[in-house]
Amino acid sequence: MDVLSKSQRSYCMSRIQSRHTSPERNVRQILRSLGVRYRLDSTLPGKPDIKIVGQNTVIFIDGCFWHKCPRHFHEPKNNALFWQKKIESNVLRDKIRRKQLRTLGYKVIRIWEHELRDITVLFDKIVRSL
Repeated sequence: MDVLSKSQRSYCMSRIQSRHTSPERNVRQILRSLGVRYRLDSTLPGKPDIKIVGQNTVIFIDGCFWHKCPRHFHEPKNNALFWQKKIESNVLRDKIRRKQLRTLGYKVIRIWEHELRDITVLFDKIVRSL
């Protein structure tokens, strides 16, 4: 049972950012330190978080819960059927968008939320991918 009213919950959810989050800012900082030029305003399928200029590479920074990270995702106990449908539709949409981008000739890099905890590992991953 939710302790907030429907309007309070709606307000709280409306405050959650979908762009320019701290994980996105951290990855952009790493790219800047590498001298990599990028764009944020993408009209590509799936609206990638970052588009690398001149390399046909896009980066998605995905939350472990919302995109079903194989290492950290745990099914919610409350309202399980709703969340199962929601998360599975996210995963399916991710696969479709990844396939569309590859068909258009883009390399797709996915960075999980948990990978931001170790900047040196993330830095190495980005360098290897580029």
